[in-house]
Amino acid sequence: MKEAAALEMRDLSVEIGVDGGQVIKPVDRVSISISPGECVGVVGESGSGKSTTALAIVGLLPPVARIISGHIMLSGVDLARLSNTELRRVRGKSVGVVFQDPMLSLNPTMTIFDQVAEPLLIHDICPRPEVRKRVLEMLHMVGLPNPDERLGDFPHQLSGGLRQRVCIAVALICRPSLLIADEPTTALDVTIQRQILELLDRLRRQLQMAVMLVTHNVGVVAQHTDKVAVMYGGRIVEHGRTTEVLSNPKHRYTNALLAAMPEVAIANGRRIVSIPGQPPNLMSAGPACRFAPRCPTPTSQCWIDADVMIPEGTTHFHACLNPVRTGEDPTSGPPESLRTEGLFDAPAVLHLTEVTRDFRIGRRSWGARGQGVLRAVAGVSLEVHKGEILGLVGESGCGKSSLARVIAGLDAPTSGTVSVAPDRSVGPLVARRQRTHLMFQDSSSAINPRMLVAEVLDEPFSLQGRRASQSREKTMVSLLESVGLSASVLDRYPHELSGGQRQRLAFARALATRPEVIVADEPVSALDLSVQAQVLNLIKDLQEKDHLTIVFVSHDLAVVRYMADRISVMYLGKVVEIGPTEAVYGTPLHPYTRALLDSAPSAASLTSKSPPIEGELASPLNPPSGCRFHPRCPIAQTICREVEPRLVADRPFRKVACHFPLGPS
Repeated sequence: MKEAAALEMRDLSVEIGVDGGQVIKPVDRVSISISPGECVGVVGESGSGKSTTALAIVGLLPPVARIISGHIMLSGVDLARLSNTELRRVRGKSVGVVFQDPMLSLNPTMTIFDQVAEPLLIHDICPRPEVRKRVLEMLHMVGLPNPDERLGDFPHQLSGGLRQRVCIAVALICRPSLLIADEPTTALDVTIQRQILELLDRLRRQLQMAVMLVTHNVGVVAQHTDKVAVMYGGRIVEHGRTTEVLSNPKHRYTNALLAAMPEVAIANGRRIVSIPGQPPNLMSAGPACRFAPRCPTPTSQCWIDADVMIPEGTTHFHACLNPVRTGEDPTSGPPESLRTEGLFDAPAVLHLTEVTRDFRIGRRSWGARGQGVLRAVAGVSLEVHKGEILGLVGESGCGKSSLARVIAGLDAPTSGTVSVAPDRSVGPLVARRQRTHLMFQDSSSAINPRMLVAEVLDEPFSLQGRRASQSREKTMVSLLESVGLSASVLDRYPHELSGGQRQRLAFARALATRPEVIVADEPVSALDLSVQAQVLNLIKDLQEKDHLTIVFVSHDLAVVRYMADRISVMYLGKVVEIGPTEAVYGTPLHPYTRALLDSAPSAASLTSKSPPIEGELASPLNPPSGCRFHPRCPIAQTICREVEPRLVADRPFRKVACHFPLGPS
């Protein structure tokens, strides 16, 4: 007998009014069923309708949006028919929600205890004398270290991973039957991400709770969901058991998403296959299959026939009239050449010698207890060769971005030297800024919204005191064309461009003054898989064509593996391992490197490789003695706690800072 679903959503449609009396339908006849203890992943690009579907369930749609049809059945109650007052009795009690950014979800003026206790008091779940006991039980359950000592803390005093655990505690304190997790780990490092996702797995089984996991990370879906629904243009285009959908995708969009993953490109030795075009404009009716304009193999029927779910077995359904054939190769891109031979023959253009970067922490700084010095970068020495992409990886707080700012000349090193060829002299920061350029993570924040694109491209020349010339406009057009943009965008503002176009503009701006070194700090972390693929291929093509030297900072290990020639792994301000990319990924020497690689979600593996790394990054204000990783290291010994290991060569082109370096598994 089939178990009754905790959530039964049938033919849900949502309508949003826009200027001019027009309407768009971001959710169109969506049906999802989730059983107790089951996790269903909802994946797709931005604008596909994932988050709008989740918000509709709990009645948090914006005022301009409304449910126009369908049912949302939860424990026999149709949430789509409830008033706002009635929904407030459901939210937090029967349905818990965990959002992407815990700092936006938590109240900065309330203590941890008050925030976790609030749902219990609002819904009158237990007597007030028992509230503290219930709060402590839940904080223990979500793995918050020493919760009795944290009750009086405020959100800013916790790390990102601990804040997300508090958000989960708030969502689960009333033991809801349904949990909606909307991108709950996007802003977290791979190690903390894995801890949070495995925590959700354990809690949903322990509490027999249904979970809807909204994400754009296919690797997360592969390892942490039972079923998956793929959304595009407001509709579900394929759904079924996760193992079936990911191992045998039938809809062309699902297949394109998988092909756009860096790990798939690496496994096939090819370039990432990007999805051409843009997501559909939902203000126009468009074809029956909304993916048809971007599909590599559309048929005439795709433009006229209505979407109908086609069974592929008993638990796998898709809405594709020309489905992917079994055995069809999704990776049609050109073969990828691995540049290893002669990599170190080119001259080094960037030299770092014992670089440190300190920040003085005063008593009034949030989260600081007393005064001290935070050493974000602790004695880093590196050389980056002409035409090389050096990947810089590590958890948040390891010093990646601080080192990137020092390289780019935005910050001066506290000690040590940084020089950029051809001038090896250590000059003022202004001189180094002329030879380097920093690409920021969020192009929207990094580009002045009041400037036209032409002014954005002209600004680097003006800042460096270069005179205007008649060829300046020709140079701008050439820059735009090199990154796949047309001259027509010169008279537009940044907000009129898509996310992918803004990041292309940021790259064009980085290339404007032909710097010796480009520092790219998380340049694609905010982009969808399809747009990310386009930008990564663009950077790689231009790097190979013009022999650009790039320091590529990212916490996405698959992206770094695809892009970088060498990898430098940082932990608490120090480089703990460095070497050629495939060598580091194939045979990690430092236990921290192996922990990072094992924590990265993968669509190729439906189970995690090893137990997750325990604990969180220590505070740089008071780093551990000896090896800084020893409190979390599974093979640490006495010498690790007492003696700091030096970064030394372990084998050709490989360096590691470990007393007991690992070998082949």
